[in-house]
This record gives sequence, C-alpha cells and structure tokens, in this order.
Amino acid sequence: MTPSQTALTDALVAARRGNRTLDATPWTDALETDGQAYEVQDAVAAALGWFDGRPVPGTWKSGGGSRSATLTHAPLPPAGVRQSPANFSDLVFHAPGIEAEIALRLGQDVTPAQATQLDHDNTSSLIDAMTVSVEIVDSRWQDLAGTPALLRLADSQVHGALVLGEWTPYAAVDWASQRCETKVGNAVTVVREGTHPLADPAWLLPVWLRHLARHGKTVPAGTVVTTGSWVGIVPCRRGDQVTAEFPGIGAVSLIV
Repeated sequence: MTPSQTALTDALVAARRGNRTLDATPWTDALETDGQAYEVQDAVAAALGWFDGRPVPGTWKSGGGSRSATLTHAPLPPAGVRQSPANFSDLVFHAPGIEAEIALRLGQDVTPAQATQLDHDNTSSLIDAMTVSVEIVDSRWQDLAGTPALLRLADSQVHGALVLGEWTPYAAVDWASQRCETKVGNAVTVVREGTHPLADPAWLLPVWLRHLARHGKTVPAGTVVTTGSWVGIVPCRRGDQVTAEFPGIGAVSLIV
C-alpha cells in the first residue's frame, strides 16, 4: 500500500477502537482508485481481526444506485451480524440510519474460473435461499454527505450492523410489484413497491462474485450478501424499535 493508504488504515482502525469519528478533509486525496479503497478495507479488517484469517468472509454488502453505476462491496464484521429479533444496544453508532433489504445466500461453491463466466442471466441458480435484512448504516466520517465516495468505500461502505430474518428457499419473485414496509420508532411506516435500485436483487451476483474471487479464492457455499436498500436511508435514533417486512418473503425486527 502507499503511505497514504497506510495512514488512512491506521486512522480508521483508531477511530473504530476509540468509538469516534474523523474529519474527512485531510484524507480527501488519500485514495485514487477503487482498488486502493478495497486494500484499505482489507487492512482495517486484518488489523481488527474480524475474519480470523478466513479466505473469504461469510457476510457481505453489495450494491449501487443503478445498473449503470459501479457496484461496490464490503465484507461485514461478524460481531455486528445478528438474527432477528436483534438488539444492538451494546454497539456504538454515531449517526445511524436504516436500510431495508433482501439478502441472498450462496448454495454452492463458486471457483474463480466459474466467476469469470457468470452473467446476469445465469447466476440466480447459484442461490439457495433469501431473507429480509436490515442494515444499520453508520460511518467513521463526521460529515457523511460531504465525504468522497472512495473514503466511504474504504470505511466498509459505511456499515454499522446487520440483522437477518428467517431464510426461505429462493424462488422467482415479481420484484417490480414486491412491497417493502419499514417502520422506525413512532414514525409513519415507509411503504415502497418495486423500488430496488437494480430492479432485481440478484442482478448484482456476477459482479459481486467476481470481486470475491479476484485474488484466486473460491467463494464457499453459505456466503451471504445483502443487496441494497428499497427505502434509501431512513434516519433512526438509539433505542428505536425497527421492523421491516417484505410480504410473501418475511420480516425482521431490531432495537438500534
């Protein structure tokens, strides 16, 4: 890594260990490419011992604002991945928000050679199950809106925690008419229909799998990816009760 990457890694590790946030201004020019941001992701995870040397972490976030956008990916620390109903009162968040999503689970190993051959039409058969998930989005950057995209990517794509519901066998869904109902605290329930930014959560699978296999690693069966928000980011506060339901698929609940 470059000296700037190393310094950024040290700063992010210290921020996580100290439960504090960083001013992004001094780091604006620290990264030049997505590849450098991913190297910082990996270095932060290694320094914090998140994955105990596992070749491929077990749970990921992936997604993008549209099919024409560059998709981004981040492995998620196991301590923050929990089953519904979940309570996250033991974790520190700075400015949390809620994203209601669908998570997918890989049903078979995918080798690097196989990953190179995948396209958007032949990957859904690799998935054996799906579930409702809610990501708590949180950042080590003080001004998230003003933070460059590469710095957000280096910070695990501003991940805080994740709750997963009960797994159900993966099946074809009319995603264009799929409802998503999200309630945070006493606020009015946010209802969306057909609003996944990629139209189909499984559309990102070939891009995500090639990212995981890029260093010659086989992606094992059971690896999970949460696939992007149907509701954008819904603000929340500590202690809020959150529920998210995708009728016909499932629901989750958590306390922030």
